[in-house]
Amino acid sequence: MLPPDDRPEPPGDGDERATIDGFLELQRATVVYKATGLSDSDAARRLLPSLTTVSGLIRHLADVERSWFREVMDGEQGIPYRWSEEDPDAEFRVTEADSLDAIIADYLDAVAESRAVQQRYTFDDLCHGRENRFTLRWITVHLIEETARHIGHIDILREMLDGATGE
Repeated sequence: MLPPDDRPEPPGDGDERATIDGFLELQRATVVYKATGLSDSDAARRLLPSLTTVSGLIRHLADVERSWFREVMDGEQGIPYRWSEEDPDAEFRVTEADSLDAIIADYLDAVAESRAVQQRYTFDDLCHGRENRFTLRWITVHLIEETARHIGHIDILREMLDGATGE
């Protein structure tokens, strides 16, 4: 069963920055909302031939936040990711021993780190990594798209696990 829905609504009358940031915040909150109430074993349960699980998707999204905001936007080097060239799917390798609460806490830490980076730049500022090809606006919109896509996966997995559905 899903918890009460207290996710933030994006402003209906906000400027570009408030609207786009508001939609990213809604997506971030939805990741947690969709996973809340699952047991560690259900969150780690593989229902598909791939490594896709609720816990694995949330760990992936934590790495995505760190990659795009800290590494690409802010130019930070040496961020420890779970994946590597040798094992590009490492963040998806979870077991029933992996705590969903710890995985969510790590995701929320990554989100807090991303927010700190976001606040240092305007939407028109170019990133410090990836050959300065992306603005903060582009990165933020990309994170909305990437997070929403994976929320769809989490939504389907959640329904398969316990029948819970919702927005």
